Amino acid sequence: MGQTTHSFNTTYITLVATLGGLLFGYDTAVVSGAIGSVQVHFSLSDTAMGFAASCALLGCILGALIAGYICTRFGRKSSLLFAALLFFVSAVGSALPDVFSLFIFYRILGGIGVGIASMLSPMYIAEIAPSPIRGRLVSYNQLAIVFGILLIYFVNYYISLQGDSEWNTTWGWRWMFGSEAIPAALFFFLLLSVPKSPRWLIMKGRTEEARKVLEKISDSKESAQELKAIHSSLQKEKDQATVTFGNLFQKGIFRALLIGIGLSVLQQVTGINVFLYYAPEIFKKMGDGMDTALIQTIIVGAVNLLFTIIAIVTVDRFGRKPLMVIGSVGMGICMLSIGFAAYFQNTDGWLLIFILGYIAFFALSLGPVTWVLLAEIYPNRIRSIALSIAVAAQWTFNYIVSQTFPMMMGSETLNNMFHGAFPFWLYGIMCIVSMVFNWGIVPETKGKRLEEMDLLWKK
Repeated sequence: MGQTTHSFNTTYITLVATLGGLLFGYDTAVVSGAIGSVQVHFSLSDTAMGFAASCALLGCILGALIAGYICTRFGRKSSLLFAALLFFVSAVGSALPDVFSLFIFYRILGGIGVGIASMLSPMYIAEIAPSPIRGRLVSYNQLAIVFGILLIYFVNYYISLQGDSEWNTTWGWRWMFGSEAIPAALFFFLLLSVPKSPRWLIMKGRTEEARKVLEKISDSKESAQELKAIHSSLQKEKDQATVTFGNLFQKGIFRALLIGIGLSVLQQVTGINVFLYYAPEIFKKMGDGMDTALIQTIIVGAVNLLFTIIAIVTVDRFGRKPLMVIGSVGMGICMLSIGFAAYFQNTDGWLLIFILGYIAFFALSLGPVTWVLLAEIYPNRIRSIALSIAVAAQWTFNYIVSQTFPMMMGSETLNNMFHGAFPFWLYGIMCIVSMVFNWGIVPETKGKRLEEMDLLWKK
């Protein structure tokens, strides 16, 4: 089997797995174009509107927490198939109800799928990818996430043009949520054609199956070396299926867990999902109409996609830490500037430049590189449990930020004191914290095998 075939197989497997990332972005951002109509349709307060936008994140937390168990028990591929099924059921269910509680139920159900896929797609890719290009291939998952976000922005805009505001309040938002059924079905059927993770197969004692998978993605010499390295790593802890939470408190491993949680939390508290979920509402409050706001939101998605591509090209060349530090600094400058613009009530067109600058720096750093680090910093024996906890922390703070932003923006006390600047200044400060954290604490994992992570933390 030639190198071209190996490369094609690896690329194909990666692209199928990244559809989980696409649905992650699609599902979480679909609410951005629909939330205004949902608020009117169900007569929601600001607090209830925040819950409508963020309730899926409760499911994401649950999905991330159970993902570690189900992927160890049933395998990475089977767990992703389950997530795809949840995406489909949620898409259809969210489009139909006239009762707010039923809408919430289906959104949370979809969130469980997002939580599972958000952990397993990068993890599965990392376990399939050769170490020299692992950063790039795992970054494809983030590219798929932002492409999913951009795609639903276009879909939302197209659907909104099919009728007036009354039609959108009655029917438009339903089509927006229901449209997710198409990529969900595609994800499910394409997953049937990809192999199981070789590391999971070895963990379950199915060495011959693992060898065949490795030979599909690398030549016989490399596959033999990889097989030996995986065996050696897993031998130290016997069987990964016996891993318990107690293993996480071992020397070095607990530090790795805390760093993973820190990366997850800082990715969220720097404010990215404020723009991904509420961009049309933010632009409308700047004085733009709904059509213009949705177009500006598409521009945000396009910038997100472009700079994610730049991150993919550079993450294996320059390393993880430099991108994280530079991105955090740029995000902080832009977010603090947005806060000052809000404070002085100056919402001219140049404000869009700072918003796009913030999105660009995020897409270059905390967006893709956080997922690369989370997928690779943990040793084989505790990866599923540790990653599950770190991703659950990420979704928890995603929920907190998404729920509190409309409350802060709607607070009369905060608006009298800060004129709408408070949340943006808060997120800007968190960007500075992210810069310090990544500069001083996060290790560089560029070019290391997954089986070398034990040695990294022992040092």
